[in-house]
Amino acid sequence: MITAAERIGSDYEFYQRMGEKWGTDLRVSIPGIVQNFDPIEQTVTVQPAIKERIVDGTGTVSMVNLPLLLDVPVVLPRAGGFVLTMPISQGDECLVIFSDSCIDAWWSQGGVQVQAEKRRHDLSDGFAVMGTWSQPRRIANYSTNSAQLRSETGTSVIDIKPDEIDIVSNVVKINGVNFSSHTHVAPDGGGTTSGPS
Repeated sequence: MITAAERIGSDYEFYQRMGEKWGTDLRVSIPGIVQNFDPIEQTVTVQPAIKERIVDGTGTVSMVNLPLLLDVPVVLPRAGGFVLTMPISQGDECLVIFSDSCIDAWWSQGGVQVQAEKRRHDLSDGFAVMGTWSQPRRIANYSTNSAQLRSETGTSVIDIKPDEIDIVSNVVKINGVNFSSHTHVAPDGGGTTSGPS
């Protein structure tokens, strides 16, 4: 005869295992590395950057790569009829966020759609948020007193402060006309704007 204590212990172990399995299968987000970018479809192929812990039937533990994530829509700043695009390249890092539901119908048609398949937090329903990076790729000379649109190397910078905008580059073009390598514009007109080179 099973005692109450044995039944409670057995139930606890069952629910603990069920919770662990549920947690293992649930996808929320993961850092990834871009393998290629499709500028027409504006999707990326991503290799998840964290290996998965797998335990086989004998209890042997191995660490394996998750499969490549294909046709992942990219997330860039876009709203109000404006968008900031970037030349996404192989090796760029990103954060892949997995949707609660199947995104196939919405992705292909837009608007509000019925799920094409009933699936939740699936590896095939990710969005690649560009701009996440690891410590080896941290930005040198990060500005703490201005907003910048810049190259990673810092050789080309549009630097915005409360009272001035500074543009630094080897070549500055406005409507195809070359200006000098350093153009400074202050909103009160007191700054200097170099002429065409």
